[in-house]
Amino acid sequence: MSTLTRREARMRRHRRVRSKVSGTAERPRLVVFRSNRGIFAQLVDDETARTLASAGWTSIGKMSGSKAEQATAVGKALATAAKSAGIERCVFDRGGYLFHGRVKALAEGAREGGLQF
Repeated sequence: MSTLTRREARMRRHRRVRSKVSGTAERPRLVVFRSNRGIFAQLVDDETARTLASAGWTSIGKMSGSKAEQATAVGKALATAAKSAGIERCVFDRGGYLFHGRVKALAEGAREGGLQF
């Protein structure tokens, strides 16, 4: 019996979520990627395989505070980029990560910015 690495387990969870969640032009998929240093998010239209808006911790500039506060700022930045692209609603794809901590903070920041999901 083999054991999974943390990355393999996350990818397995991500595949399971992706089998149920798909984005369209009217309601794109909000994809989250979390690294040890920061967090990235993008809105993807799966029908045409295009990224409609994106934001990341590198685009918000220098920031003091916790990584959760950084994730909230990324969520707000994504919401403003989505509004400029004409997107108001989306479906949330947590990317195989558990919905707490930085992933939850990003979702709350996006909701504060005006995205609905």
